[in-house]
Amino acid sequence: MEFLIGRLLEDAAINLGLRDVVEEVLDGLGLSFTALTEDEPDAALGNGGLGRLAACYMESMATLACPAVGYGLRYEHGLFRQSFDHGRQIETPEDWLATEDPWNFTRPESSYGVGFGGSVEDVEGGPVWRPRARVRATAHDTPVVGYGGGKWANTLRLWAAMPTADLFDLERFNAGDIVAASNHEALSRVLYPSDSTEEGKELRLSQDYFLTSASVQDILRRYLTDHTDLTGLPDRVAIQMNDTHPAIAGPELIRLLVDDHGFAFDTAADLTTGVLGYTNHTLLPEALERWSVGLMQKVLPRHLQIIERLDSREIEIAGPRPDEVGLIGDGAVKMGDVAFVTSHRINGVSALHTELVQRDLFPVLDRRHPGRILNVTNGVTPRRWLKLANRPLARLVTDTVGEGWETDLDRLSDLERHLDDPGFLEAFGETKHLAKQRLTQWLDDRFDISVPTGALYDIQVKRQHEYKRQLMNILWTIARWQRIRRDPDNGGAGLGPPGEDLRVKGRGKLPGRQGHHPSDQRCRRGGQQRPCHP
Repeated sequence: MEFLIGRLLEDAAINLGLRDVVEEVLDGLGLSFTALTEDEPDAALGNGGLGRLAACYMESMATLACPAVGYGLRYEHGLFRQSFDHGRQIETPEDWLATEDPWNFTRPESSYGVGFGGSVEDVEGGPVWRPRARVRATAHDTPVVGYGGGKWANTLRLWAAMPTADLFDLERFNAGDIVAASNHEALSRVLYPSDSTEEGKELRLSQDYFLTSASVQDILRRYLTDHTDLTGLPDRVAIQMNDTHPAIAGPELIRLLVDDHGFAFDTAADLTTGVLGYTNHTLLPEALERWSVGLMQKVLPRHLQIIERLDSREIEIAGPRPDEVGLIGDGAVKMGDVAFVTSHRINGVSALHTELVQRDLFPVLDRRHPGRILNVTNGVTPRRWLKLANRPLARLVTDTVGEGWETDLDRLSDLERHLDDPGFLEAFGETKHLAKQRLTQWLDDRFDISVPTGALYDIQVKRQHEYKRQLMNILWTIARWQRIRRDPDNGGAGLGPPGEDLRVKGRGKLPGRQGHHPSDQRCRRGGQQRPCHP
């Protein structure tokens, strides 16, 4: 659903080996390459780690010359603009498409109809889905250049929603009911609309399906361009689902194989499982979508039939199971379970995460289908997050270990041999000092805030989320501050990591949990004595 690709000009210049050349040429013309790159709109296609990882996948696969297409939605308003008012985060819509996107290549020849609602009828013994409405998905391509002189570029294909004749209601439009006449636009309007209402839930499910259906149709069309036998699909095609937002891909591929290409259900399900993989990014409930059976029946009635058949088939394959296990339970379709059952591999994004997926999230399904869960530890592309983000540090690494570490991160272990080298340590410290200078200059230019370069800084670049690390980080910071106040001479030294440091010795509770300081001391503020809250 999201790709946090950021600005592409400088990234492409680095990957093509042209970054320094371009900067030199522009300097000769009295222009700033940095100012030019910052003028590029930041594609508002994601808001967090999942989108960042998806973007890194695309760049890394292009670097390896591995053919890949990333599929997403061309959101008009994706990642929100963030500002702060008296300490409170303010979110306003992002308008990255207000100016022309120079990386966009519109592909009008690649468009697909996506159906919604309606009913399923039995015609000559087989189900026929008759959607109530159809939306046209049109393709917009962005090249993703691999590192190393332009050997390869992959494609990020974004779908925009356009009306079809049966969706755009001209009569209602002329009567003034503009919203109802053009409700297709909402499908690619906002990244992750609020699902606190039934209307929001319906839009979110519709977005999931719009993305997935257009993408799976495109994949089959590409395959059938060069092959005629769809039974070979698992040998030629891999579809990786990032979290459960595209988990409807399993039922959709089965639907296309059965309804459009005449496959038997079991054969279609086996082919689908051979094609699909599922990456779980978080164990939190909001990333494991659950849709009410009533909503699924309303939006995707044919897919609900397929999910019910998959649920029964899982029992036929693996035997009786506990009542709480299944693709449908408590009146809801559990998309995490749908993704598991329709995938041949399931992974977390670190060894610990995968262990938790296996132990806590899908323990019964893991026992029933052993071997499907395996670990894939994901990282970031060093071209973007070191060579681009911190050029002085990247130069020091190259000067120390030589060329080639950008595509072989094991080379960074060679830095260990220089840990006792005063010259290296001085140069490393200088890169940190330069980074602080850039930070303090930016704060002064942007916000008229003057801060010393000699201070300690902990920078977190992300939206503030109540369940994310920022909260634990600030609690740890406050705990350290309190201990420094109590013991200034020690300066808070010897404090353990977050979590361990916050535990009260001998009590096993977090400070402030019951309104008291860990040592049961009391603070004096404004002449009053009261409990000290971290």
